[in-house]
Amino acid sequence: MVKRMSDRTILVTGAAGFIGFHLSQKLLQAGYRVVGVDNINDYYDPKLKEARLDVLKNDPSFSFIKLDLADRPATAELFKSHRFPVVIHLAAQAGVRYSLENPHAYVDANLQGFINILEGCRHNDCKHLLYASSSSVYGSNTKLPFSVHDSVDHPVSLYAASKKANELMAHSYSHLYRIPSTGLRFFTVYGPWGRPDMAMFLFAKAIIEGKPIKMFNYGNMRRDFTYVDDVTEAIVRLIDHPPAAQTLAPNSVPDPGTSAAPWRVFNVGNNHPEELTKVVEVLEKEFGRKADKEMLPIQPGDVPATYADVDDLMREVGFRPSTSIEDGIARFAAWYREYHQLS
Repeated sequence: MVKRMSDRTILVTGAAGFIGFHLSQKLLQAGYRVVGVDNINDYYDPKLKEARLDVLKNDPSFSFIKLDLADRPATAELFKSHRFPVVIHLAAQAGVRYSLENPHAYVDANLQGFINILEGCRHNDCKHLLYASSSSVYGSNTKLPFSVHDSVDHPVSLYAASKKANELMAHSYSHLYRIPSTGLRFFTVYGPWGRPDMAMFLFAKAIIEGKPIKMFNYGNMRRDFTYVDDVTEAIVRLIDHPPAAQTLAPNSVPDPGTSAAPWRVFNVGNNHPEELTKVVEVLEKEFGRKADKEMLPIQPGDVPATYADVDDLMREVGFRPSTSIEDGIARFAAWYREYHQLS
């Protein structure tokens, strides 16, 4: 069970996004007040973002501010007026493939936006910053499962590089200003209200419309699909576990996953990678239709497999994601049919 702290207000950036929406719901149910921020850009259909916000606005403990975090004065004013004790920063320009098409969007949102968040935390007595990183930071690593104690110095996309940069920026602020910061390396999150650019949504849409599913790397792809409720459970549990500074032995090399500063990173994944072909089979069963598969080579910036080692998360908060792909897809498919009013 999550601890109820109704006297505390939490900032959730990216609140109209997929994970931000679900996290805001969970925080509200746990008795928090939530201030949600989002710029509602058109990277994907803004109507889906507005529909998520309509659900959240039904709760009187939720308030929404439309704001671009790259706007330095507006972000500074947001922090000054609220002085949030806890900040959960999920807003970002997402997508590996899109980073090849529009790299400047990643600099604006993921770098400029993040430094404004860090400055807001620095000047307004933030007690814990939690922020979204990504499994993409593991880049060209081939040792599986991916561990937070592995080096992540070889990104294979600008998106991944921007997320690695966020971890480094957070570390510098944790070191200089003693701001406890926790990085969350998400692994292929899926579920109801999901992003239309993600595999699960794209596959479902193609199956329903009778269009080919693009299977990159000729279908030889494995992803550690992680159900969104497991992700939000991990985040909420981590709120009350701000990292503490560690004492390093003399002449030691810092571990990539911990620090002398109050800084940590955690993998948030299902610890059970699935073949994309298996995911398509489960979707076919749920929708009662066969998929037409188009086999294609691996795309620039993609990796053939992701697989999360979540031992550190388990040790810290006593929880590991465990929703099976069958159960998760069943819940996603039920929402998809309802949202799109399919018979």
